[in-house]
Formats: sequence, C-alpha cells, structure tokens
Amino acid sequence: MTVDSGTTLVDREPEGAHERAGFDEIHILWISEGMSCDGDTVSVTASDQPAIEDIVLGLVPGLPKVHLYNKVLSPSLGGEDFLAPFRAAARGELEPFILVIEGSIPNQNIIEGGGYWTSFGNDPETGEPLTLNWWIDHLAPKAWAVVAAGTCAAYGGIHAMAGNPTGSMGLADYLGWDFKSRGALPVVNVPGCPVQPENFMETLTWVLYHAAGSAPPPPLDHMLRPQWLFGKTVHEGCDRAAYYEQGDFARDYNSPKCQVKVGCWGPVVNCNVPKRGWMAGIGGCPNVGGICIGCTMPAFPDAFMPFMDEPTGGSLSSVLIKPYGAFIRRMRGITSMAVNKEPKWRHNQDALTSGYDPYWRA
Repeated sequence: MTVDSGTTLVDREPEGAHERAGFDEIHILWISEGMSCDGDTVSVTASDQPAIEDIVLGLVPGLPKVHLYNKVLSPSLGGEDFLAPFRAAARGELEPFILVIEGSIPNQNIIEGGGYWTSFGNDPETGEPLTLNWWIDHLAPKAWAVVAAGTCAAYGGIHAMAGNPTGSMGLADYLGWDFKSRGALPVVNVPGCPVQPENFMETLTWVLYHAAGSAPPPPLDHMLRPQWLFGKTVHEGCDRAAYYEQGDFARDYNSPKCQVKVGCWGPVVNCNVPKRGWMAGIGGCPNVGGICIGCTMPAFPDAFMPFMDEPTGGSLSSVLIKPYGAFIRRMRGITSMAVNKEPKWRHNQDALTSGYDPYWRA
C-alpha cells in the first residue's frame, strides 16, 4: 500500500500484472439476494457512459467478451436455467468470472437452530434453500474480481443500522478487509443508495480492462472505493458551494442557497453526484434541492440521522463564516456595481473619448 496526503490508497499493481496476456472472455455473476431492494441493478440500467448493454454487446473496444448473469437483466426464464452458471462456478467449472454482490450480508452465525436470512436457489440434494452466505463462501475465493454494488453491499447500509436483528455487514466485513481475489484485487466497493449508474459502470469497465491485461488495477482508497470517483466531497462539486463561502444559507427547501443548515452533509461526504449528475448528467441530490444524507459513506445511515436536522458542527461553521461571508458579500456587491456599468466613452457623439490617440508616437 502507498500513502498519499494521509489517505491509504490500494493502488499497488499485483506482481506480473503487465506480463499476463489477459482474458478474451469473462463472466459476470451478479447476485442481488443480499439484504437489498434491487435498486442498484435498476439504477445501473440508466448508465450511458458506458451502457451495460454496450458492454454485453461488445461495443466497447478492448474489453473481453462479457457474459452477464443478472436476474433483472437476464433473458433466462429463471429457475435452474438461470442458476446453471452460478452452480458451475461454485463447482470450479466456470472461469474466469467477476462476482458482483448487491445487498448487505446478514450474519448466519447468530441464528440459533434452523433458519436463514436470505437465500438464492435450493440445494439440489436436500431441497433446502442455499443462503447468500453459502454462495459467497463458494464463489468469492474462485472469483477473478469481487465487486460490491451499492452501499448495502459495500458497508451494510440501511440493513446494518443500529438495532437491526440480522447482524448485517458489508462484503469486506464478511470476507475480511485483507481479502484478495484470484486477480489479486481487494473487494471493490462502489457505494451509493442506489449506486450512481456511471460510477458503477465506469468502475466495472476499468476492472474489465484490467482483466483484458490493458489497464492497471483500479486505484482504491482506504475504504476500497474508486479513488478517482470518491476522492472529493459533495461540497467541492456542488453548485451551491459559493453560498456557503459567503455565509448565505437556505432556511427552507425552496431556496437555491447552501443547504447545510437544513440538513445537508455535503461538506464531509465523499461523493461526486453534484458534478456528475444522476442520469445523462442531470440531477444529483443538491442540484435539485435535496440535501446530502451521506448515503455513500461507511457510517450511513447511523452517523447522519436524524435526516433533515442540521449536521453536527453546522452551527459552529456557520457562526465562524458569518462575519467573513458578510464582508465578502459586501465587497463583491461593490465590485458587481462597478462592472455592471458600461465605460463612459461608449456613446454616439462627435468626439472620440476612448483614450485612443491616432497621432501618438512612441
């Protein structure tokens, strides 16, 4: 690992990364049977840079041929036909593959006696449900890469909040934060509730280029997020940020000003949505009047509740910036008046008063 400005980046390339030829074909096994609403899959269908169908149809140059298995996007009728590639991979008969997990991972160990939290298919011998945990145990060690789609899979999310009965956790919590896939990659976390479409597809594309042997591993921060996507805060990309600098805060949700005092956590949340938008570059929580509730963060939701209350430190920061902001607004107001007037030599009279002298000689 390397350290950059106090942030641990998981960006060391595996030994021999440039020596291998890469794969011509790869499978993506996508399981959304975690504690989930399937919102991440639905969100990803909105991506157009690249679109998931472009990846599957081979329209992105330089990528391996991709075989995608996802229950929402699959042409299969379901049942055993859909489960076949997953069963083959668990037996070690399908490779290479990328395992995508959607939804948080419940703790099976806290259940006394029988029962399970969530399952994916049945055991063909006993007819009993196969738990999500069983599939992760059998697939993750064989996967060339493991990707967590959305905050629930990355860190536990809503299902892992205080008081939950399931003991839910993120994928790295379950596998271990030192886990390495067959491709020598840690778990790749792409948080969001749901995940921002292009954030996920851009990350998946990078992983696929790495699988093809034409790109290094994706650089990840200390929480295993793509560093280029989550290295800045919401505030740094927000089109309302200038109001914060001027100490000019919204008091209700109809205002175009900074929303910190009505519950926005943007100054401390790592997310690029205000810069990237949501669909086709449009939207993004603060851009459309919504506060940032920290849904991409490992401590979500507990650290950000109750939602719509002024964040911790919000009052202090606004008090400190208020006199500075008032002064800056006044100075900018004076300058604005000066630059909102045309120069006096712009007139339709018979004398040139612009200062130009045709007879001047150096």
